[in-house]
Amino acid sequence: MAIRWGEIRCENDIHLEKVFDLFDQTFPIEVRESHNIFLKSLQYARKRKPNNYRFLIGLEDDRLVSFATGHYLSDVNSGFIVYLVTNPLERSKGLGAKTLLKLEELLNKDAILAGNTSIKAIILETEKQEMVHTEEEKEDCIKRHKFFDRNHYKLFEKIDYLQPPLLSGESIIPLNLFIKNVQTDELTKEEVSEVIRAIYKEKYYLVNEIDKNVLNSCLEKMAIDNEGLCN
Repeated sequence: MAIRWGEIRCENDIHLEKVFDLFDQTFPIEVRESHNIFLKSLQYARKRKPNNYRFLIGLEDDRLVSFATGHYLSDVNSGFIVYLVTNPLERSKGLGAKTLLKLEELLNKDAILAGNTSIKAIILETEKQEMVHTEEEKEDCIKRHKFFDRNHYKLFEKIDYLQPPLLSGESIIPLNLFIKNVQTDELTKEEVSEVIRAIYKEKYYLVNEIDKNVLNSCLEKMAIDNEGLCN
């Protein structure tokens, strides 16, 4: 498959509608962020340098086959992958791994532009196996975990990670953290705590605008200092 990579950088990009269609087809409504969050993330990228937001798309001819988004967090020299989505008609062709690798390259480029030799680590959230409801969901969850493991992301078990509620009135969600360590064999618990705090500040507070009291409560439950969250 010959993939042409591109990036969405503005709110009127011609590919946005197709991305949102694929996004809506992939995620159930109760866990979907609003489309406006993607647009606010693009605005964030222009204001928070050397932090950045990458909105990668993969095209075959003019057909959207994948997309991925992620934040570069300069304070901790780490990347945070938010979404990695492939067209269901194009799966089992290595497209997910190719898209992930391309996003990693972009985040590493941000790290170098920020004055580092390379990115320190890349982190992502994914569901816990015990949270699934059906055998099909369980199989999909196991496949995702194996996919991340094959691509050098390792489960971090020293913190019981919590994702804040993405929608008003929803509950906190316990999730797994998978980490790809680039500069070291494994980040310490203290280093991962710093990355989580940066994720909460840059993604969930400044972009999603989740109430700081909700975020502070989540951090406290994870035994992570919330100092500087809202600065």
